[in-house]
Order: sequence, then C-alpha cells, then structure tokens
Amino acid sequence: MNSTNLLPQRPRSKFSLRQREERDFYLFIGLWLIGFVLFTAGPIIASLVFSFTNWTGLTTQEWIGLENYRKLLLEDKLFWVATQNTFFYSFGSVTLGTLGALFVALLLNQKLPGTTLMRVLYYIPSIASGVAVSILWIWMFNPQVGLVNYLLSLIGIQGPMWLGSPQWALPALIIKSTWAIGGNMIILLAGLQAIPTSLYEAAKIDGANPWNEFRHVTIPMLSPVLFFVIVISTIASFQILTDVLVMTQGGPGTATLVYVYYIYQNAFQYLKMGYASAVAWILFIIILILTLLQLWGSKKWVYYEEQGT
Repeated sequence: MNSTNLLPQRPRSKFSLRQREERDFYLFIGLWLIGFVLFTAGPIIASLVFSFTNWTGLTTQEWIGLENYRKLLLEDKLFWVATQNTFFYSFGSVTLGTLGALFVALLLNQKLPGTTLMRVLYYIPSIASGVAVSILWIWMFNPQVGLVNYLLSLIGIQGPMWLGSPQWALPALIIKSTWAIGGNMIILLAGLQAIPTSLYEAAKIDGANPWNEFRHVTIPMLSPVLFFVIVISTIASFQILTDVLVMTQGGPGTATLVYVYYIYQNAFQYLKMGYASAVAWILFIIILILTLLQLWGSKKWVYYEEQGT
C-alpha cells in the first residue's frame, strides 16, 4: 500500500472557494454591468456634463457653466408652462388611476365566477403598444365620430373637441391614462389577498359594517402597497411622452406641453442638446424632491405591521 494514501488529505481552502464564487458571480452579472455602464450610468453622467455646455449634438461642445440653468429658470416661459402642465397631468392621472385601480381590485377580489377572466382582460391593456393605444384613443376622442362623444350624446351631453380644445386636451390625456390601470390593479389585488381574513372576522364580531371594515382594516393593511403604487405612478406620470408625441404634439398651442416632450423638442427638433440635458436634470431633481416628500408624508398614514406603526 502506498504510504502517501495514509497521509491526511489537506482540506480545500475556503478562501479559494470564495474566490471561485466571486468569479462566477461577476461572470454572471458581467453583461448586465457592461450594459448598465454603456446605456444607463454612462449617458446619465454624460447628460450632466452636456447640461453645462452649448452643444447641438453635431458641433463641438462649448462650456458655458450654469448659463443653461439660469436661462431655464429665469427666462424660459415655456419651461414653466411645461411645469404647470406636468404637475396638473400628474395629479389628475395619479389620483384617477390609483382610485380606479383600487376600485377594480376590490371588485375582482370577490369570489365570483369569471373573476379570473376579468383580471386578465383588465391587465391586457397595460401591456399593449403605447403608440397603437394612442392612435385608438385619437379615434375615441374624435368630436364627430368618436366613441366618447357618442356615449355622452346618449345622455344628452354635447361632447367637447377634446384633443382640439386647449381646455380639454390635457384632461383628455388624463382620462386616457386610466386605460393602463391594469398593472396597478394587479399589485393592489395581491395586497388585498395578503390581508389576513382573521382581521375581517374580528371586525365582524365587533359589529363592523362593510364601510368600517374597508376604512379600519383594508386601507391600513393595504397602505404600504397603496404607497408604492402612488410613488411609481407619480414618477411615471412625470415622464409621459408617447401620448403627447402621438396624440397632440404638445398642442393645441402649449396646452399639453409637458417636461419630457419639451426635452424631446429641444434635443431633436431645436438641436439644443445641452439645454435639453439641463431640463432633464431639473426634471430629475423635481422627481427626487417629490419622492422624498412622499416618503416623509408616508410616516403619517402608512401602516407597517411588523413595526406596529
């Protein structure tokens, strides 16, 4: 018998195993890291640099410091029009969309025949092509042959011009935004189904009616999910582009001029890439401030069961 076989085997180094695990980890995420640097982090840093330059995207860059930001905040009236329109659209679409998604989620949380099919039907529009849906709503808002004005005429209401009216164009876009409540509906539905049934049983024992159950059980237990829906909906509403680009092109006049469309105009129509980058960073700051305010305000109404608050 070979004497070397009697020697105790040296255990495999744990350090080398850790190294192999790290190597495998970086191999798996390598492609994602490359894509993130090239298509996300890189453009973000580049846009910050561009915002301090006078650059058309074709010519050489001319460093002008804070001039873009000064002009943007102190001289550009269209920027403030876009600000007003975007805030109005955000408030309307987030409020209407969240309430609509919650209402549909409550309906589809009932144990009734056909609810599974209805959940699918409500969710499908949220994954449809944005351009195709916008074209569909152009027809629906047509003042002569559109479905919306036809339905209004059935109850004796003369429908407005909608997309052709400075007063109704932006509300029309808000109404159209409810088309995609299916995504938030699924999130809220999952939150509703996670609420323990024992809480409702206890509420019934205490004599609570359906409204009291909704107010004192459903809303508090659903508040973290509602908060998440409101935050992501607010962020998304400030980045609306497809609907404006396809349906109104910012008009009539400046009635539907919003932030991202204004960025698009400056960058690709007016070839003011540096100025567009400055607008984009102002938009980032606004979204950041609104998100932080929402996080601060959530302490007063969001209930987290594990923390008892």
